[in-house]
Amino acid sequence: QVQLVESGGGSVQAGGSLRLSCAASGDISSRNLMGWFRQAPGKEREWVASVYTGGGGAYYTASVKGRFSITQDNAKNTVYLEMNSLKPEDTDMYYCAAGRYCPARVHDYTYWGQGTQVTVSS
Repeated sequence: QVQLVESGGGSVQAGGSLRLSCAASGDISSRNLMGWFRQAPGKEREWVASVYTGGGGAYYTASVKGRFSITQDNAKNTVYLEMNSLKPEDTDMYYCAAGRYCPARVHDYTYWGQGTQVTVSS
């Protein structure tokens, strides 16, 4: 059974940094894409960043490019999201997901974590 567990969320002031972690357990070998999404109550889930586990590159939504960085440690089956220069509009629940095909397409992700809350105050 595949399980994704996020950690590292919290509350910071604008301009601060956080690093989110996503630890994967179980067999996700058929899923070559790891991604981070975020969602506010009553809104659609928004893609943030993705990385191909086989080394195919990393991708970011425009609003976080240059501020966020997605990396992976395949030995630990863990994906990280380093978030710098945080803004109040980055406040959301952040979800880790495993999938294949298109990085930005929510429906291409099969497995999801429970989420970790990020709150940025001005």
